[in-house]
Amino acid sequence: MGARDTIRTAVRHVVPPAGLTRALAVQAMVYAIGHGLFQAGSAVFFTRALGLSPTQVGLGLSLAAGVSLLGTVPLGAVTDRYGAQTVWLVGVVVEAALFGAYPFVGGFVGFLAVVVALGVVDAATGVARQVYAINVLPPEDRVTALAYQRSALNVGFGLGAVISGVVLAVDTLSAYRGMVWFNAAMLLVTAVFVYRLPRVPVVAAPAEGPSRFAVLRDRPFMAVSLLSGLLSSHGTLYLVVLPLWVLSHTDAPRTLIAALVLLNTILAVLLQVRASRGADTVTGAGRALRTGGLLIALFCLILPLSAVTDGVVTIAVLVVAAVVLTLAELVQSAGAWGITSTLPPAAHRGAYVGAFRLGGQLQYLVGPAGLTALGVTTGGWGWFPLVALFAVAAIAAVPLVGWAARRPRLGETVETAEAVPVAADA
Repeated sequence: MGARDTIRTAVRHVVPPAGLTRALAVQAMVYAIGHGLFQAGSAVFFTRALGLSPTQVGLGLSLAAGVSLLGTVPLGAVTDRYGAQTVWLVGVVVEAALFGAYPFVGGFVGFLAVVVALGVVDAATGVARQVYAINVLPPEDRVTALAYQRSALNVGFGLGAVISGVVLAVDTLSAYRGMVWFNAAMLLVTAVFVYRLPRVPVVAAPAEGPSRFAVLRDRPFMAVSLLSGLLSSHGTLYLVVLPLWVLSHTDAPRTLIAALVLLNTILAVLLQVRASRGADTVTGAGRALRTGGLLIALFCLILPLSAVTDGVVTIAVLVVAAVVLTLAELVQSAGAWGITSTLPPAAHRGAYVGAFRLGGQLQYLVGPAGLTALGVTTGGWGWFPLVALFAVAAIAAVPLVGWAARRPRLGETVETAEAVPVAADA
């Protein structure tokens, strides 16, 4: 009986309850299957099917990231004006059309046009998708529903990566084109899901409201955005720095890198919902960010030990470090969802969610080079300033979030800001 209850509990934390939460999770998994397939095989598609050089691919992706960064806040304001569901639906359809056109791209200029357009559309749909979930769900269900979606995304990305193995094994131009068109088809299926979701009335903003960039002057909120962006570097640490460290500073086999990625996926699917408990209030979200930062600091202490161990002990140290970093990812993500679910005002939620994503996007631009330089190229001593950096960020998280909660947002009075639930879980 005990084993049966354990299984039921595990299933309950992976399979979302029937209703809107499950519909959003299924949509996320369908979307991720196509994107997981494309991401796993995109490098080969760009070089083999489109005939681009690695330098051209890197330049195009960097430019797309830059355009996406610049467009996040104004595109969030578009979501506020036209409604999250409308922007989400239009964005997914446009994204499907762009992927459908990918195999017909000729040369670097055509590739650049498509990849930049995809960067813009992805920024718009990313904001709209999150804003819709926040708007359509009651406050007490928002973070949990987003956790179920994150779990479903990991399942979808895993399935897409498995399918990509077949494509890479076939290794023909037709297979690579089919891979891209399959992603386009999954996006159209996603569009059907989005169209059938419940309609949410658009919250009208004041006729003479602030400009779409006014959110950037909300210094407490932007400070929380930058802090959360710094803590989101767990992704860069796991997918970039950790593999480079394994290859250059340990005696672990290369195959362990793939095993660690699989471990991350499995833990994210099984534990994301559990890790999100308590993050649905401002106070809980601040605590989650603090816990995530402390776990990253702990990872930065554990990982260097693998450089002075041998054999099975090295593998054990790397596995422990990977588990600690994965837990940091799950908790920090929940804290970020809690912030975006509670602080932004309804009429400007798109602009605020877009501004909050700036911190993470800046990390994607700076993190790979900076973290690799400190953690890998220094030979090991660079991990100690990283420990200090993440520990200080963790300590600052709760007071910084509290400062943001006490300050009014766009269109709010001080009394409205003080009404934000900050201690429901205290």
